[in-house]
Amino acid sequence: MFQAGGLVVFCGLLAQSTVQLEALPLTVGQTLPLPLTPALVPSPTDLVGSLTSTLSSGLLSEGLLGTLGNLPLLDILKPGGNTPRGLLGDLLGKLPSAIPLLNNVIDLKITDPQLLELGLGQSRDGHRLYVTIPLGMVLNVKTPVVGSLLKLAVKLNITAELLTVKDKQEKMHLVLGDCTHSPGSLQVSVLDGLGSLPTQGLLDSITGILNNVLPELVQGKVCPLVNEAISHLDVTLVPSIVNALTRGLEFVIKV
Repeated sequence: MFQAGGLVVFCGLLAQSTVQLEALPLTVGQTLPLPLTPALVPSPTDLVGSLTSTLSSGLLSEGLLGTLGNLPLLDILKPGGNTPRGLLGDLLGKLPSAIPLLNNVIDLKITDPQLLELGLGQSRDGHRLYVTIPLGMVLNVKTPVVGSLLKLAVKLNITAELLTVKDKQEKMHLVLGDCTHSPGSLQVSVLDGLGSLPTQGLLDSITGILNNVLPELVQGKVCPLVNEAISHLDVTLVPSIVNALTRGLEFVIKV
């Protein structure tokens, strides 16, 4: 039994099962036990950095970069290939110049996939978060028309909605809501090879194809990874986020 009325200093595992300490002064390196008070909930300001950094790490550990680097763009664009219905839609009708391009793509490789810095937004009622996931990659396109390798820098944002739901046991959970590509966020710029293009029309055709195909393709591959990353968030972080969203606290938004 520990004797009351004195300062109790716990110095680790004791060799004997029972030791009495009597009003011993604290020595260097020793501290008193913390009072049993409820843990402080991190402020929304602190949660922003923790959430975005943890999600970034989670997406990378889920193989995001490998997924981007292995997008089956060439298979989709090849006529007669395994083109998912609806991906191209009426692309050929809208872009007649795309027909010879699709027929003559020799090679298309994705290199240098990147996950850029995540952004965070919040709904007006304070009960939902919107995570902006900016992705980057380089497309290496080779066609007989170009005659050499055309390198394009591509950037695209995926937006993931985070919200709280209550299960049958009345417990609140953080889950993924809508997950989609941000309209108009696709950016395509030429890194190398523009001088070999006979007309600007060919570049416009390539950009048109990417606008019709790439966002939905990336969304379909990346959103499941976002869901996995959310499901593996730190167990100490999730309750704080759930508490803040349930109460509608304002997060400090990172622009």
